[in-house]
Amino acid sequence: MLQKKEYIEYLLSTPFNYTCTNLADHKPNLCHDSVSDFLRRERFTPSQLWASVAPHIEDSETSVVIADDSIQNKQYSNFIELVKRQYSGNEHGTVKGIGLVNLVHSSGNDGDFWPIDYRVYSPEDDGKTKNDHFQEMFMHLVTHKQLKARTILFDTWYASVDNLKLIHRSGWTFFTTLKSNRLVNLDPAVGYQHLDELCFDELSLVKGLTVKLKECPFMVKLFKMVAPNGDIDWVITNDLDHAVNLFVAEIKNDNRWQVEEFHRGFKQLTGSEKCQCRKARSQRNHLACCYHAWVSLKVKAKQMKTTIYQVRQGLFTDYLVQQLMYPTIHAV
Repeated sequence: MLQKKEYIEYLLSTPFNYTCTNLADHKPNLCHDSVSDFLRRERFTPSQLWASVAPHIEDSETSVVIADDSIQNKQYSNFIELVKRQYSGNEHGTVKGIGLVNLVHSSGNDGDFWPIDYRVYSPEDDGKTKNDHFQEMFMHLVTHKQLKARTILFDTWYASVDNLKLIHRSGWTFFTTLKSNRLVNLDPAVGYQHLDELCFDELSLVKGLTVKLKECPFMVKLFKMVAPNGDIDWVITNDLDHAVNLFVAEIKNDNRWQVEEFHRGFKQLTGSEKCQCRKARSQRNHLACCYHAWVSLKVKAKQMKTTIYQVRQGLFTDYLVQQLMYPTIHAV
C-alpha cells in the first residue's frame, strides 16, 4: 500500500511527469490503481502541514504573516472537480484552475519564509468565499498557533472592513493595500474623499496621513507609495505610532512579495498543477502532499545553505554527468 512519504518523495524526484501512471511505472510492485486509490482514500489536512513546518520557523515579535491566494492552472482540464474560472492576478484575467488561499510566515529575513496554513477555494462545495477562508485561518492563527508575530500583511482583495475589524480586535497589526476608489475622511469639514483626491506634501509622503476609513470604527495611517514608473500603492495600517513612517511601510510592503516567491516555487518544483485525477478528494490530497514536498525542499536547502531550485536541480546532476561521459543515445 502506497504511503504519504513515498508519494511526497515521488513528487520531489520526478523531473516532469507527476501522474499516477508514471509513479506506478517506476516503482516496483505498484499498480496505477494503488496510487489513485491512495489519493482518493486519504484525508490530509492543513493542520498536518503546520505540524511539519512549526519546528523550522524562526518566530519573533518582528516576524510577519502574509496572506495571499494563487491559482493552480488547469486550463486544459474539462472534467476535474474543484476547477473553476476565477480571477488570476498574475494573468490579469480569469483562468480555469483550482484556487488556494495561503498563510506564509516570514521571519523578516531574505528567503526565510514558510507556508503555515492553506485552504482550497471551492464555494460550490463549502459555500465559503476567499474572505471566509481568510477569517477562518486568521482566527486559527490567533487561537492555536500561538506565534510571537503580531503583524499580518495582505493585498486589497482581503482589505474588507470586516477583516480589518477582526484583526484590530485581536490585537494584531495589519499592513494592506487599498484600491484608489476607497473612501477616507481626513477632515470632517470636507467629508469622505477617494484616495486619489487627497493631497500629500513632502512630510505626509514620509509620515503618512491619519485618516478615517469609511465604515471602519478606528483610525488608520495611510501612505502613498509612488513607484519610479508612476504606479501608486495606497498602504494602510492600524499602527498609528509616530515611529511608523514610510520606510517601515515600504519594508512591510516588500515582505508581501515573499508569498509570491513561495507560489512560484510551489508550482515549479512540486507538480502542484500537474495532477490529472478528476475527483476533488484526490486533488486535495495531491495539493497537501505538494505543500509537504515544498517544505522538504526548504529544509534541505537550509541545511545545504542553498536555494530550493539548486537542491531540485542537483538531483539530476549525476545523471547529466553520466550521460555526457557515456551517452545512451549517440549523435549521428
